[in-house]
Order: sequence, then structure tokens, then C-alpha cells
Amino acid sequence: MAEEVKLFRNWSSPFALRIVWALKLKGIEYETILEDLQNKSSLLLQYNPVHKKVPVLLHNGKPILESLVILEYIEETWKQHPLLPEDPFEKATARFWARFNDEELLPSIRDASTKQGKEQEEAIVQVEENLKYVEEKLKGNVFFGGETIGYLDLAFGWLANLVSVLEEVTGLSLTASGKFPLLSAWMQNFSDAPVIKECWPPRDKLIIKYQAMIEKYTAVAAPK
Repeated sequence: MAEEVKLFRNWSSPFALRIVWALKLKGIEYETILEDLQNKSSLLLQYNPVHKKVPVLLHNGKPILESLVILEYIEETWKQHPLLPEDPFEKATARFWARFNDEELLPSIRDASTKQGKEQEEAIVQVEENLKYVEEKLKGNVFFGGETIGYLDLAFGWLANLVSVLEEVTGLSLTASGKFPLLSAWMQNFSDAPVIKECWPPRDKLIIKYQAMIEKYTAVAAPK
């Protein structure tokens, strides 16, 4: 009996891209259901009634939510092309850094891109501190887990694309200053992998999207 695998996503979500990459790396056939997040489908609201957002992986009728949770589900369900190390300590460490990405690094880059004045200056300092940790994590490795793309690469994968988009939109230099050569090399290696490259959203559309998003943030934050 054929498995039913469906992925609810939108065209640009970096969190949903993690799932696209994981499924492709493991050779899993799936159906893409593209969502308009301004007009969410009844199915998306049914399968994710709490957060009402993408990605949602539907496997044989059962919804799995949140991108890092979905990555682990994929890893446990389909054993080919392992994404996580077997060693329990290394596996726990990978989970820690994935959460660091989502809870520390990503918010700091968002704040650096959208805040103004002193708040922006403080956010940029925090971004540099966070990126120093990432740089250290890459020492001696082509990818975060070694010689092949794995779980942490997928978690950090948005850096390889969106940071340069945000730098272009804002005029900031978060990673392009030469301070993080290992990270820069990883970004290039990751982006050049065929399974990754073929899935990037159109850059011109991302520029337009994030220009509008940042203009909205700055307009709200501007003094009245």
C-alpha cells in the first residue's frame, strides 16, 4: 500500500524548506500543497489549529507540526540518508544548536534588520556574538555534521539564502564582512548542493517580500 505524504507550505517559508530538503535527501515522494497565508485553507486550519501556520507534514492522514519536530519525524520514519548522528550525545548537541538557531540567532538577525537606532546597534552586536558560536561549530567540517548535509545544515539552511537578501534590502553587512570565513564557505557549499539549489525561492520575489516586510516593521516602530 502506497504511503500518503503531503506537505503544506508556502512559496517562501524557510521553515518549510527544511522539510522539502529532508524529503528530497531521503528520496521520499510527496505532494506539495501551497498555501496562501493571507487566506489559509480549511485543511491547514484543521491540521494545525493551534498555530495555523506552515509547514505541516501529513503522513497517512496524520499531521506533524513544527519544522524541527517534522525533521525528527522524517528521520525516525525513513532511515535512508541519516540526518542525525547515532551517538546520543552528538544527537542531543545537534538538537541544542538547532534550537539555538531558532530561538537566538534567527530573532537577533530579524531584530538587526528591523530595529532602528540604539536597538538596532544592540541587535547587530548580538548577531555577531551568535555567529561566532556558529563559526566555532564549523571548525574542521565542511558541513555541520561532517562531510555530508545533515539535520543541522537543514536547520541553519536559511542563512545561506535569506541573510544575503536581508543584507541587500537593509544595507547591513552581517556575514559579508569576512569575519566568518568558515560560515561563508559553508553557505557556498550548502547552496551549491543540487538538492538544495533546485529548491530556493526566486530571489527577486524574496527581495520584494522582505522590502515590504521591513518597511512595515519600521513604519510601526516610527515615532508618531
